[in-house]
Amino acid sequence: MAQHYNTPSAIQIVDFNLFYAQAFYDLNHEWISKYFVMEDADTKSLSDPQGYIINKGGHILMALFNGEPVGTCALINEGDGVFELAKMAVAPKMQGMKIGKMLGEAAIDRARRVGAHKVYLVSNRRLQTALNLYQRLGFVEVPMPPSIYERADIKMELELKEEV
Repeated sequence: MAQHYNTPSAIQIVDFNLFYAQAFYDLNHEWISKYFVMEDADTKSLSDPQGYIINKGGHILMALFNGEPVGTCALINEGDGVFELAKMAVAPKMQGMKIGKMLGEAAIDRARRVGAHKVYLVSNRRLQTALNLYQRLGFVEVPMPPSIYERADIKMELELKEEV
């Protein structure tokens, strides 16, 4: 059963299905190509989100504006209650409308509901707007391990505590 989140205005956060596969690819390809270069790991996961993310116990959320996909965010299951927040993208024409915040909050909520105790992400220091969002969502910088992505130069984590 697809989970729907109540969000302001005409924006809905819904679960991924294969109908959204092209939008998932396009939204991410757009921002990666704008700031960096597509890497092998991008192409693999973006071309087969079902195989690389969903089938491994992960989740993908889509933001819809009047039914049109305008944003996305993935939770990649790393095992042992740890998920990576990844592949977050919002269409340029929709930036500044708090869609990234809605996606981030929905992803954190989803991680909590599936029993995660930690969510982490890797990003790049050039993406200051994104880093500011992650900080507002509660992520804190931790030491950066080696990454499969050349562009990754910062790691942030969010410990999920039991809500009382």
